[in-house]
Amino acid sequence: MSIRDNLDISAYLVLGPENTCGRPVEEVVAQALDAGFTIIQVRSKVAGAREMIDCARRVADAIAAAGKSDTVPLLIDDRLDVAIACRDLGIKVDGVHVGQSDIPPEICRAHLGEDAIVGLSAGAAEIRTYIEQEDVTPIDYFGVGPLHPTSTKPDAGLADDGSIVTKSLAELAELHRVSPRPIVVGGGVKAADIPALAATGVEGFFVVSAVAGADDPYAAAKELVDLWRANSD
Repeated sequence: MSIRDNLDISAYLVLGPENTCGRPVEEVVAQALDAGFTIIQVRSKVAGAREMIDCARRVADAIAAAGKSDTVPLLIDDRLDVAIACRDLGIKVDGVHVGQSDIPPEICRAHLGEDAIVGLSAGAAEIRTYIEQEDVTPIDYFGVGPLHPTSTKPDAGLADDGSIVTKSLAELAELHRVSPRPIVVGGGVKAADIPALAATGVEGFFVVSAVAGADDPYAAAKELVDLWRANSD
């Protein structure tokens, strides 16, 4: 059985070197894992390919040190080339997360194989249309947001007129109802959002700064995980 078969996106951490307030990425990951986070994505809009490979290696080592290499997937955001290079170098990368303007999910699947995890973010205004009209066979889960405007990814939910289109709880509940794949929601998610977010039925939340930028990443991560577990089915 592959890690894809037991995918748990309930507590999803996204981070890169620019998000950790100068702390080593692997230290923040280790604390999040200790608190119960279930999936890690390496994302950086400033790091080059080699820096991302190095970051992925250190994160993979942290996951291995926690004894969770078989249960907590490590994904690379956007960069299929980095994911392939990591695998060629013996770094345990389990898949990729791409957006609608990135390399198509079916291409990612073809290069990474049937055991890989492929996640897709669709724009807030397009996600329902994508679910209804596109082939979702290569996709394991959808990333949806933003729940709130966020400085971590200021273009999240950006509409043609320059406004930010956030997702309401009612919209998220409806997306969950119609989606053939699990949904993880992010974009400025805080602990106070978790009970209402869990009530929509979506399968998880994702955060960047709420953990990676916290004064105490473990405490912040533990609060989020405990709230999710207490409020989800």
